[in-house]
Amino acid sequence: MTVRFSADGTIELDGICSMEDAEALQKHMLSTPRAVVDWRTCTYAHTAVIQILIAFRPVLRGPPAGDFLRVLIDPLTKASPP
Repeated sequence: MTVRFSADGTIELDGICSMEDAEALQKHMLSTPRAVVDWRTCTYAHTAVIQILIAFRPVLRGPPAGDFLRVLIDPLTKASPP
C-alpha cells in the first residue's frame, strides 16, 4: 500500500498513489484532520488523491518526488482557497 499511517501520526504517500489509495487517504484525513502528509517519496498521484490533498489542505512534508506533482500540484496545495 502506498498510503501508510505512521506511529507518529504522519500519513505517508509513497511511490505511485492510485485511485484505490484515495479512499485510504480520505479515511486517515477524516480520522486525523491535523495529520501531516509526507509525500517526499511520492512519484505520482491519481487525481482522486490530489483532490483529497487540495480539499483537506494538510501540512505537506515535501516537495514530492515526481516532477508533475512538484511543478504543478504542489503550488495548488499552497494556494489560498477561493
